Amino acid sequence: FFDEIDAIAPRRGGNFGGTNVTERVVSQLLTELDGLEDLRNVVTIGATNRIDIVDNALLRPGRFDRLVEVPIPDKEARMEILRIHTKKKLLDSDVDLGKLAELTEGWTGADIGNMVNTAALSAIKERITADSISRQNQQQDKNVAEKSRENKRNKDRLKVSMKHFQSAIEKVNRKNKTSSQPS
Repeated sequence: FFDEIDAIAPRRGGNFGGTNVTERVVSQLLTELDGLEDLRNVVTIGATNRIDIVDNALLRPGRFDRLVEVPIPDKEARMEILRIHTKKKLLDSDVDLGKLAELTEGWTGADIGNMVNTAALSAIKERITADSISRQNQQQDKNVAEKSRENKRNKDRLKVSMKHFQSAIEKVNRKNKTSSQPS
């Protein structure tokens, strides 16, 4: 499996890299794919979001001869992706996966997974801060009833809430905007 195949096998003659190194890498890759002997039960897979710059020789039969386009997920697919990524997360009652699916229109599955993990990390950081404050308060106040109420509030803070998701959406959006701008 070659991820980002366009990075190692761009179109030859396009001055990608400035030296002949790129052309030699592509030529060697073609030689390896064609091989001197028949390989049985071997499938070579490449992934790219820039098929337009992959060397045409790689796309010929016997090499990477089938192109499968994986489109951006629709709302239903985003809902399923959200269900999968939140399955083992403790969600607050205010979390609306339907709303999150709407807010993530145009996102890939990887973007959605990143957003869910960012939201969960935000909830964990919030919990750690709350626990630290709680320990300070407990040292100052030994009242057992207050400790019990504080512990219940801390347990509620462990849940990933809609505010964590909204904050994560903003972070992922900012990251995607800066990484997609030309440098």
